[in-house]
Parts: sequence; structure tokens; C-alpha cells
Amino acid sequence: MEMRLTRRGIALPAAMLTCAVLLVMLPEVTSTRFIVGSNMGWTSNVNYTVWARDRHFYLGDWLFFVYDRNQMDVLEVNKTNYETCNSDHPLHNYTTGAGRDVVPLNVTRHYYFISSKGFCYGGMKLAVLVEDLPPPPSASKIKEKSGSSRFTFRSQIIIPALFAVAAVWDSFLLFL
Repeated sequence: MEMRLTRRGIALPAAMLTCAVLLVMLPEVTSTRFIVGSNMGWTSNVNYTVWARDRHFYLGDWLFFVYDRNQMDVLEVNKTNYETCNSDHPLHNYTTGAGRDVVPLNVTRHYYFISSKGFCYGGMKLAVLVEDLPPPPSASKIKEKSGSSRFTFRSQIIIPALFAVAAVWDSFLLFL
């Protein structure tokens, strides 16, 4: 009985360590939540073309519209309606009534947003191009001694695999 308790006490930390190692090995997934207009929010007298100019919008990012819910709205329109500030037939109305609307950028394409009730004519319009994430930068070549590249492979593949095998073995011993 005492031996079984000892083995159980080892199984949980080994399993947790294995999960931690696997999480570290997963590729990093990032997305950005952009507050439209930064500290000014979604309001009149802001040039959203200038605001968006130096930003890159990638698949999986989010636009967060913060505005006066009693006066303004957030409508997605096509390019022609964006250029003419026509809000008659929006593609999507993101207005929830709270004045805090989130738009997921989940398709690579141009998005066009306006605010109706005349605010578009005052500059409340935003166009963004959503692109695929660029590939990660390639690692630069570093001159290594012949033995160090084997250590790198060992540390990245073999050692985590050993931890996984140890955790499975420890769990197996738990049921004996």
C-alpha cells in the first residue's frame, strides 16, 4: 500500500512536466487586438487612414471599436459603399448597443467599415487589408563544432521524448 502511494506521488509531477515540455515545444500563436483609433476610439475627427497606415493586420487579429453607443455604429460595407459613405445595405452590422464591439479578422481580404448617421462623412471610415501571417524568420547559420549540433538535436527531440516515455512508464507502474 505504501509503495503504491509513493508511485502515485511521482506520476502526477511527471505528467505535469511532460505537459509543460510539450507546451514549450508548440509553435507560438499570436493575434493582436487593435483598439481602432487607439486612445481616441471610434469617433469623428480622427483620420483612420493615417491610423491604419503603419499597422499590419493579419489573419486572426481583432478590431475593437470603442464609441458612443447612443450616436454611432459600426457597419461593414463593400468598397463602393465605403467610398460613398452609403450605409443602406451593410454586409454586417457589428453594433451591439454596448459601444464596445469586437470584429474578428478571420478571412484574408479587404475590410471596409463606416459609421452611419452622417458620421462617415466626418471621417468615421476604416479600410484594412488582412493578410496571412508572414513565415517565421529563418535561423541564421552559426558556425558550430561538430559535436554541438548533435547536442541541439538531442535537447530538442530526444530529451522531451525521454520525459514523455518516463511519464508513461511511471503511469504504467501506478497500475501494477
